[in-house]
Amino acid sequence: MAYGTPATEEDIEPYFRHILGGREPSPEAVADLKRRYQIIGGTSPLTEITEAQAEGIARHLQTLVQREVRPYVGMKHAAPFIAEAVQRMLDDGIREAVALVMAPQYSVMSIGGYYKEVDKALADQGDRGAGLTLHRVEHWHTHPGFIAAMARRLRAALAGLETQDPDRAMVIFTAHSLPARLAETDDPYPRHLQESAAAAAEAAGLKHWQVAYQSAGSTNIPWLGPDICEVIPQLPDLGMKAVVACPIGFTADHLEIFYDLDVEARDEAQAAGLEFARTESLNAAEDFVQALAEVAAAALPGQEVRRP
Repeated sequence: MAYGTPATEEDIEPYFRHILGGREPSPEAVADLKRRYQIIGGTSPLTEITEAQAEGIARHLQTLVQREVRPYVGMKHAAPFIAEAVQRMLDDGIREAVALVMAPQYSVMSIGGYYKEVDKALADQGDRGAGLTLHRVEHWHTHPGFIAAMARRLRAALAGLETQDPDRAMVIFTAHSLPARLAETDDPYPRHLQESAAAAAEAAGLKHWQVAYQSAGSTNIPWLGPDICEVIPQLPDLGMKAVVACPIGFTADHLEIFYDLDVEARDEAQAAGLEFARTESLNAAEDFVQALAEVAAAALPGQEVRRP
């Protein structure tokens, strides 16, 4: 499962409305979202990447468990919706499944929301839905394969900097911001993000790194921070000459990568006189889908895992 993205410009407004729970977005907000998509080329490749991730995970998982594995993709806010994926699974006679969200860190507001959609879809199927055994993966934020994949991309991004002195480069790990009221609960999201970043920083041998958020919603309520665009202007005072953005809370190229980092964060870096780089997205790379196949295999109780 993944967040979803509009397939065409005509889909942007209904997509936005779905995110808002059926409420009408303002014309100004719709125009701004369309502008952002136009800047990155009109559409996002998220759906195609998620389908490729699913195919790759299924291929590796089939090797690990020595059983037939079929991948199904469901999106939260755009077609193919989660309910449609559940419908297809039941129509195909699937009786056991692993549910996996393409987000490493757990929050009741993020991954918890996906599983609410799953539960509703199953309930709407009545007895058919009740007959499906579903194994839920809630997080995989420190899985060794995931951390190793991030560390490889960190080392590559740092090696590509013109600023070769590692003492002058700051890595900023980012994830999607969520409403700040989250911090008043025992929700693990901020802790999971910190643990993911610390593990990747150690694996990559980083000297300078910190955690920030990105892509906060345009609402009147406070969101978790600091935002990466607030952090970047402070880096020259710390002696930094370069900044590397590492979106460790995201697994695929989409609007929040191409615009929020490659445009907005890059502009902030240039204004501050800093060299800017971003780690390559995981997408459907073999090291990443193999790691998630191991995550899925571990979710199957009593399943013998046969690694090649």
